[in-house]
Amino acid sequence: MLDPGRKRTKTGYFWAVVRDDRGHGGAGPPIVMFHYAPGRGAIHAKHYLDGYRGRFLQCDGYDAYNKLVDLDRPEGPWQLVHCWTHVRRRFVKRLENDGSPIAGEALRQIAELYAIEKSVRSSAPDIRLTARKDLAAPIIAAFRPCLEAQLSRIPRSSKLAEDIRYTLSLWPGLTRFLEDGRLELDTNPVENQIRPIALTRKNALFAGHEVGAENWAMLASLIATCKMSNVNPVAYIAETLRATSMAIPQNASKS
Repeated sequence: MLDPGRKRTKTGYFWAVVRDDRGHGGAGPPIVMFHYAPGRGAIHAKHYLDGYRGRFLQCDGYDAYNKLVDLDRPEGPWQLVHCWTHVRRRFVKRLENDGSPIAGEALRQIAELYAIEKSVRSSAPDIRLTARKDLAAPIIAAFRPCLEAQLSRIPRSSKLAEDIRYTLSLWPGLTRFLEDGRLELDTNPVENQIRPIALTRKNALFAGHEVGAENWAMLASLIATCKMSNVNPVAYIAETLRATSMAIPQNASKS
């Protein structure tokens, strides 16, 4: 973002919140909301989630989300649901860089979890939950002891050890999908919406000011939500503007 007073730029952030129930057969329309904030602290996440009454918050392992668990809410504390894709990326990197058979075995077990999920994709929550308890729970039960055993055999300072510790530190959130069929294995629904914003950063270069960034977030939300519902965003915006202009009283348009 431009910072004219100092004749330089400063960093701002888009936070994205997604609701997409299609993975468990939900009929509600998907939506993504981008919010601009000047920082990455937990205070911003708290602000954007204010009023959310749900039990679960699906997110990555970013520390700011951990601070939300301690908030006093009438509904009780949020339960974090962590992302298997973020874990998988670490083991992919270890396999590619080091050829680690331990990483290869971890990826094999994660692939089994995703195969189960694929078989019940778009099914009702109770069907997904049954499949998870019958098929995924035994994999999860064996996976953690395996990781702990391998961790005791490798150098503590190694990258692989770091990746295993990262995985184990998120274990309660990584296994929470076994509790509710509405939950996903990963944060891919929101990652997929963030990606187009990230890919166009070099083209967009910067926002002119904070109001510009907020407008950018609003338009990005509208366009991305249209795409999630297979609606042409250009046609939708044109029709909305046309309908709005027709609804303006004649005397108001002259003033």
